[in-house]
Amino acid sequence: MSSHPLLIYTDGASRGNPGPGGYGIILVWGNKRKEMAAGYRLTTNNRMELLAVIVALQSLTKKNIPVTIYTDSKYIVDSVQKKWLDNWIKTDFKGGKKNRDLWEQYYMLSKQFSIQFVWVKGHANNALNNRCDELATTAADGNNLLIDTIYENEIHQ
Repeated sequence: MSSHPLLIYTDGASRGNPGPGGYGIILVWGNKRKEMAAGYRLTTNNRMELLAVIVALQSLTKKNIPVTIYTDSKYIVDSVQKKWLDNWIKTDFKGGKKNRDLWEQYYMLSKQFSIQFVWVKGHANNALNNRCDELATTAADGNNLLIDTIYENEIHQ
């Protein structure tokens, strides 16, 4: 096992909120680096921020390892670190908290890892966060966008 911690950089973007969106992910393990991105035709910025974290964790083949996730999303960092998510789970998302589907996915995945979040200032001097932003916005602007089915179904109810 490598002595290097697994680092994950994530970012989400949407053109208009809601609008076309995308996420960007960079996994860093020692000197190895992997980039991932996808775009959606109609979604929100927060959904893309959260989906980036979920997809990154889903992509990991090793479980029960320490993972450090760098994000510029206060929404994610505060929801986890301030235990808002734990409360939402306990109260069955009472009050109509948004993005329940994604938060439940994250919550289940989070049990498989030792996760530490680090908030980074967006559009600043963190090269990997900036690259994630580039991946996310390029994906949002792309063709053949995926469908954020749960979100689209919710807004059309």
